Amino acid sequence: MTLPDPPDIAPEDRARAEVYSYLSLMLAAPPDAALLARTAALTGDDETALGRAIARISADAARIDVVQAEREFNKLFIGMAHGELLPYASHYITGFLNDKPLANLRGDMARLAISRAPNVFEPEDNIASVLEMMAGQIMGRYGAIAPVAAQQRFFDAHLRPWAGNFFDDLAESPTARLYAGVGVLGRDFMAIEREAFDLL
Repeated sequence: MTLPDPPDIAPEDRARAEVYSYLSLMLAAPPDAALLARTAALTGDDETALGRAIARISADAARIDVVQAEREFNKLFIGMAHGELLPYASHYITGFLNDKPLANLRGDMARLAISRAPNVFEPEDNIASVLEMMAGQIMGRYGAIAPVAAQQRFFDAHLRPWAGNFFDDLAESPTARLYAGVGVLGRDFMAIEREAFDLL
């Protein structure tokens, strides 16, 4: 069961959770017409790295239709046997699928009372799922809002070792048009999160 977002969450934490959730949505499945339209309407309101990345994704989304976006997603992540990129922690950390990083994540999911959605068949260490879990902890969707120290432990265990490399690969992919901007946003956001947690 998904709990409603708490009304008293700090604006900066809500903004962090929104970026995690957006990246998760874009990486879980090809964007539908509504998500593509919302993406095209995004505005990068400043000259920060994140602002520029958002402006780029918005411009790219305005130049692509749902069929093209689905084709790009499939080439990147699905393909005939598998896509150009394998967006799993196990693959990036150990070179193998369904390896120790997946087992470690499942252990933390059990401890945090995070259950796999019944309609999701991807291994839980898929980048979209891990990003969604991070957003859920920030917003208190698995019970109470996770303390910052707990967020840091989860980030350090399940995103820090590999997510930046994945987003680098996505940003530099020759196949990516829309998703190159997603890669840049993810890469820059992971760097900001790393730096923020390192200051704690």
